[in-house]
Amino acid sequence: MLAGNTLETNLQSGVKSKSSDGALKIVLSLLLILVIVTGLAAAKYFMHWKNDGTSGSAVQNSQQGSASEDKNKNISDTRENAITKAVQKVSPAIVGINVEEVREYQDPFSMFENDPFFRQFFGSRPPQKQVVKGLGSGFIISEDGYILTNDHVAGNATKISVTMTNGETVEAKLIGSDKNSDVALLKIEKSGLNYARLGNSDDVIIGEWVIALGNPFGLFEINDKPTVTVGVVSATDMKVNADGNRVYKDMIQTDASINTGNSGGPLVNADGDVIGMNTIIYTGGQFSSGSIGVGFAISINRAKKIMQEIKEKGKIERTFNVGFRIQAVDERIAKYLGMEKPRGVVVTDIQKGGLAYEAGLRAEDVIIEANGETIGNEQDLVFVINDLENGDILKMKYLRGGSEKELSFELKPAKQ
Repeated sequence: MLAGNTLETNLQSGVKSKSSDGALKIVLSLLLILVIVTGLAAAKYFMHWKNDGTSGSAVQNSQQGSASEDKNKNISDTRENAITKAVQKVSPAIVGINVEEVREYQDPFSMFENDPFFRQFFGSRPPQKQVVKGLGSGFIISEDGYILTNDHVAGNATKISVTMTNGETVEAKLIGSDKNSDVALLKIEKSGLNYARLGNSDDVIIGEWVIALGNPFGLFEINDKPTVTVGVVSATDMKVNADGNRVYKDMIQTDASINTGNSGGPLVNADGDVIGMNTIIYTGGQFSSGSIGVGFAISINRAKKIMQEIKEKGKIERTFNVGFRIQAVDERIAKYLGMEKPRGVVVTDIQKGGLAYEAGLRAEDVIIEANGETIGNEQDLVFVINDLENGDILKMKYLRGGSEKELSFELKPAKQ
């Protein structure tokens, strides 16, 4: 019994033990399944959050990229400003000018011509001729090929070649030039050309942007395009003493770089209108020919007036002779004439029967004003007179014996 009871008890215990193990396995399996499901759910949640975050970032980057492109486009757009548009507008009208000029020079041995002893060795030696080449700039002012430039560029040329921005080089004819004002008019046999619009130099504003275009140092020849420099209007109505008796008045001063070869090229405002013709530069000294930021352009209104007369007549008529000589009044002359202080210019010599003599001017008269311009030295009066033409009236105020007087006379061609 005991044995039998023990076995039954053991069997029951085994049954219970197997039943407990099974239940435990089921519980563990359920727990494992729960953990896996929870993990998958958590993973899906986090993956979904990450995907959303990545997706949001991509959209943001896309938006940033679009904004960046727009910004770059805006920057690109702002690079095309009034200056660049003006350059594009006027560049096709710019030309490079190459000239040949025959110049005479005195043979150094000609000094012995008047000496009978040396003449037997050297003989008679007339002036020698030499072909000199030069370059400059110009700009087309009409669709039928008229070109404006400086007289000192092409006024004495025997051969003129014009290079255009399309690479074509053509021969040009000198219609006429005026040495005093340094203006020359050329013509090429072309039609339908791009040309520069001439502005109004009376409206120039000191400090406004300006552009100088031309052929400095012959650089136009390299790629058939004008060189461009930018600056501002530094001053207006300037008088410049340079190059003999040329009358450089009503000049526009600029710090836009102007160099050798720029002469005759246009000075343009931000609207692309020509307001001047580049003509003179100041350099750093006799051993330097580069720009130091002080350049001068003939005002376009002055150039237009001269150009129109050249176009109609081929030249400016300045064949008159006023018939007197002058000298600046210094302390010594002022004291001699009984003047309180030096002023004006004194007439040192006068041609009897000449225009001034017939009008009443005499030696020792002191000229203090001419055509409304105050006269302080010889150059002031030279500027006034050299800018006049046949038929113009010269009005002068002068001092004689302490009294101020006036006279005027018409400038008539000198009698042959």
